Amino acid sequence: MTVKNLIIAPSILSADFLHLADQIRIVEDAGADWLHLDVMDGHFVPNLSMGPDIVAACRRATRLPMDVHLMVKDPDGLLSAFAKAGADHLTVHIEASDHIFETLAQIHALGLKAGISLKPATPISSINSVLPHVDGVLVMSVDPGYSGQKFQPGTIDRLAEVRLAMDKLGSNAWLAVDGGINKQTLPLVHAAGANVFIAASAIFQNPEGISTAIRTLREELD
Repeated sequence: MTVKNLIIAPSILSADFLHLADQIRIVEDAGADWLHLDVMDGHFVPNLSMGPDIVAACRRATRLPMDVHLMVKDPDGLLSAFAKAGADHLTVHIEASDHIFETLAQIHALGLKAGISLKPATPISSINSVLPHVDGVLVMSVDPGYSGQKFQPGTIDRLAEVRLAMDKLGSNAWLAVDGGINKQTLPLVHAAGANVFIAASAIFQNPEGISTAIRTLREELD
């Protein structure tokens, strides 16, 4: 898969679920590249969010690639359900599986792109062995579980470390960042090597509206 150079991926975690289809159409019309969906099980992270039915509903509402982030313990039993629901990418956490290579292989066997993610306190070195086997890396810039948290500045160095490791491998994987991404932090993470920018409250809760929010982020990248 060839990733567009710079990807803006609105996260529906901060969307108004009463008007979800309408808001998805707005982000698509405004030029969003992917739609990001955060799945939480209340165990791996201290929150519950959405399941395959929400993913399937979003699939009916959009043609955008759907980037599904599984913040769950033992994700293997859920992979098929999210694939059938219409996910295009499944990202799992390095901390969540004792047999991560098998998990990534299962995702690929389902015909999906496989990503690996890690929490802010997890050493970047923990993903070195799996980097050749993933289509993307997601570096969390907040502790996963809730939208609207403050960006952790240490993320900048962590992104640069992952980018360096990718470049040494000659990897074409995307490098995503999620948590506290807005017009102030986006240029910083871009400069550190990220090319996929996941934003929730900065888009869906922007007082100037969703379309303006996406346009503002795009302008920061330009």
